[in-house]
Amino acid sequence: MKRPVLVLVAGLLVAVAAYCGVYYSGTSSCCRPLKDSTPELSWLKQEFHLDNAEYKRIVELHTAYLSGCAERCRRIDQKNAEVARLLSATNTVTSEIEMALREAALLRADCQAKMLQHFYEVSRTMPPEQGKRYLAWVQQQTIPADSHSQMHH
Repeated sequence: MKRPVLVLVAGLLVAVAAYCGVYYSGTSSCCRPLKDSTPELSWLKQEFHLDNAEYKRIVELHTAYLSGCAERCRRIDQKNAEVARLLSATNTVTSEIEMALREAALLRADCQAKMLQHFYEVSRTMPPEQGKRYLAWVQQQTIPADSHSQMHH
């Protein structure tokens, strides 16, 4: 009676250990980027075959870019709130609304220019072929191919 219970317990322990081993080996590559100080960038290292020095420089560029980005977003949000306030106060396009819309457009254009400048800096940190591939990818992700047609949707 003791022997079958012992075999059953040993079998269960082996099964649990095997499951844990398979689970760990299957998820370790996915979880590794989460241990990075900037997990949102860790995919770049693998995707664009970056060495540690290139990756470190990109992390530095990203960190420097984020502070200015947050300020630009704050200003855009503030201007959007002003436009919304002006729109809710009337049923016609006033010169004040036109001015606020122009200012909002300038803020967005400045933000886009700074973002593109950042992308170019990042691409220059990469090996040339990878930098070209990165620029093509970010352009596809961030700049609409036909922004005019976006207005009609």
